[in-house]
Amino acid sequence: MNRYDAIVVGSGPNGLAAAITLQQAGVTVLLLEGKETIGGGLRTAEITLPGYLHDICSAIHPMAVASPFMSQLPLQEYGLEFIYPDVAAAHPFDDGTAAVLKSSIDETAQLLGSDKTAYLELIQPVTNNWPEIAADILGPFHFPKHPLLMAQFGLKALTSANYLSRKFHTTKAKGLWAGMAAHSIQPLTNAATSAIGLVLMGAAHVKGWPVPKGGSSSIAQAMAAYFISLGGKIETNSYISSIDQLPAAKAVLFDVTPKQLLQIAGDRFSKTYTGQLQRYRYGMGVFKIDWALQGPIPFTAPECRQAGTVHIGNTIEEIVESERLAAAGIHQEKPFVLLAQPSLFDATRAPAGKHTAWAYCHVPNGSTVDMTAAIEAQVERFAPGFKDLILARHTFNTRQMESYNPNYIGGDINGGIIDLRQLYTRPAIRWSPYTTPAKGIYICSSSTPPGGGVHGMCGYHAARKALHDVFYIRTDL
Repeated sequence: MNRYDAIVVGSGPNGLAAAITLQQAGVTVLLLEGKETIGGGLRTAEITLPGYLHDICSAIHPMAVASPFMSQLPLQEYGLEFIYPDVAAAHPFDDGTAAVLKSSIDETAQLLGSDKTAYLELIQPVTNNWPEIAADILGPFHFPKHPLLMAQFGLKALTSANYLSRKFHTTKAKGLWAGMAAHSIQPLTNAATSAIGLVLMGAAHVKGWPVPKGGSSSIAQAMAAYFISLGGKIETNSYISSIDQLPAAKAVLFDVTPKQLLQIAGDRFSKTYTGQLQRYRYGMGVFKIDWALQGPIPFTAPECRQAGTVHIGNTIEEIVESERLAAAGIHQEKPFVLLAQPSLFDATRAPAGKHTAWAYCHVPNGSTVDMTAAIEAQVERFAPGFKDLILARHTFNTRQMESYNPNYIGGDINGGIIDLRQLYTRPAIRWSPYTTPAKGIYICSSSTPPGGGVHGMCGYHAARKALHDVFYIRTDL
């Protein structure tokens, strides 16, 4: 077997990012993937009917184009093409209207009527300052390069989304804000839930919310092709259950969560570190449906028929209650639903005239309750006639999600809850969250800062730490 300087275990976006960062610095890297195909959350497959391509996890990618790491990769040279919907996200209401998030911040604000000024005051600093603060937001806790700008962001980001919603007065603005913040996958009364809302809204105005042509797997394929062009090696069907299975290397980086890392590493860690990983907390899971459809979803609000993403939850009060109940272990009759409809913009996803869509709602971690009827009733509520268009469906409960991707513990697609306690201390309290007590062993998954999302920053930061510690190489974006 060839000798490699470093090994990366797991080929999700963070494993790929770590492998690329190391290889860019001249370190020879072997990337191992347990499944037949690479990608982690970046996989696309025909899981309903032949010819219908469904994204298994992520489908819409604002962070991939806004990420300081991902945005500097020449992925378009390796076949990646992004498509930008006219409306990034829409949020329908029972009266047939919808709030919308568009690429133009001024247009979005204008559509919010009397909340125009409040929206600009809240989001414009994020968009204006993104080039200066992005790396600080999407990284471990450290003294920021631009402390005043980060302080301005942090004062808002560390508040609860429910509290910050008081800046708005209209039902539209409050609902739009709640749908964005609900991507945090925790009760909106929790501190720091405003952070994800601010970042997602800001990202829409900085780079947009695109869909990758051909499916999310095209992102992974482009990253892999670039990595190989640098001299890297990928081996699939290489499931690692023990570190003893790995060939010798100076550094090993694991794109896994704390639960798997403990299983793989055995007794190599200190009792203190092991105890911290054992106490690491996972958040709510998701129940997901993929549909093959006879036609586009007939949303009552026309804006929803132009959006790549639709947040289905009506008012902020409904969304807050839905997320509270799910976090408390209760399944809801009217869950908050996140829906993506990429085939409206990418004709490669379905046969001519047909469509695909997916949706999920948050459920208690480990739930096996079938939420199909509840999710479809929510879609039908805002798109009468939707159920009549369903040709086939495929569902994932939380256990099936974890079986498909072991990083989704109990259906948690964020690699652990990103509340205030675990925002910067994930997965353990250390000077660097990417290191372990075992020399040369690092963790580079979404269980490290900045957490979930297709941005590659967890892998990038972990690789930089390994380059510094093991190979004595300094690198930066």
